Amino acid sequence: MDAVLTCMVAEKIGPGEMNVKLSQLARENLGVDGATAFRSAPIALSYALKALDLAPGSGIIISALAPAWHLHSVKNLGYEPVITDVHPETGLVTAELLEDAIRRGGRLILLHEALGFLPEMQAILSLNMPVIEDISQSVGANLEGRQAGTFGQFAILGLEEGDLLTSGGGALLLAANKREAVVQRKLEDEAPSTDILPDINSALGFVQLKELARNAELRRNMATLYVNSLMQGRHKTMVQMGEGGNAVYSFPVILSSGLKEVRQYVNRKEIEIAPAFAGSVAETLGDALDGCINAKSLLMRCVLFPLYPRLGGANSAKVAKILATLP
Repeated sequence: MDAVLTCMVAEKIGPGEMNVKLSQLARENLGVDGATAFRSAPIALSYALKALDLAPGSGIIISALAPAWHLHSVKNLGYEPVITDVHPETGLVTAELLEDAIRRGGRLILLHEALGFLPEMQAILSLNMPVIEDISQSVGANLEGRQAGTFGQFAILGLEEGDLLTSGGGALLLAANKREAVVQRKLEDEAPSTDILPDINSALGFVQLKELARNAELRRNMATLYVNSLMQGRHKTMVQMGEGGNAVYSFPVILSSGLKEVRQYVNRKEIEIAPAFAGSVAETLGDALDGCINAKSLLMRCVLFPLYPRLGGANSAKVAKILATLP
C-alpha cells in the first residue's frame, strides 16, 4: 500500500519507474532474459504471437480447463482455437493429447499450468511446437531444476484478481532466452503507452513478486496440513508429477461424492469453497464443447478450499479438520 500511495502522491500513475522496476525484478527472480509488464494477459499474448510471427489463422492449442480468456483472445487475434482434453487426475494436458491436437491443426501450444502444477514438460517440448506458458497459477513451481516460465519461448504471468499474484490487473510477458528477449524488447519499444502497465498497478505487482518466496513457504505449510487431513477421507487432491515442486495456488480437492452434499456440509461449518475451474473454456462453451470428458468431469468434481497466507493458524486448522471429515 505504501508503494501505491507513493505513486499517487507523486502523481506517477501511468507507465514509468515502477513498471521498469517490476520488469527488472521479474528477470532477476524468475530466471528469464526478458520481461515486460502489459495492461492485460490478452495484450501480452498478442505481443508473444507477434514475436513468434505466427501466421494469422493458425491453430493455437488450448486446454479445455484453461481460463476463458485463452479462447476469446485466440479468436479475437485472428487465430483458430484447437481445444484439447486433460489428464483425469492432474487437470493438465499431456504430450499424447497435444499430438492429437497437432493433427487437428494446432501450430502453437498455449500451455495452461493449472492450479500451480507443471505437466511433463520434456515430453511436450519434444513435439517441437512453439510453447507459450501461462504461469499465472504456477509461478514459483519447478520441475527437474527449471522454473515455471523457462520452458517455452515465452510465458505469461497474469496479475489479475484470480491469479497467484495480483496487481489489480495486468500481466508480465517473459522471454526465457536472449533471442526471444531481443525481439520482445523491440516490440516493447514500439508499443503505445496504453498497452503498458501503469505504475500504480506495477507497484502492487512489485510487492507481490518480492514477497513470493515468503508467501510460498506459508502456503506450503498450510498445504501439508491440508493433505494430511484429506488423506483420512476418500477424496483426493492433485500432486506434482516428476522431480520438482508445485506452486501452492490453492487447495484443490477432487470429490468422490456429489458436490451438493459437500457444499452443504462446508456451508454449515461456515467455510466457502469454489469450483476449481469456474470461468474455464469448458464452462464457457458448455454443451457446445465436443469430447473433453475428463475436463468436463473435473469441472463438476474439483473444488478449491481456502488457502492463502492471511488465513491464519486458527482458520487453517478449522479447514483441515473439515477436510478430514468431508462426507
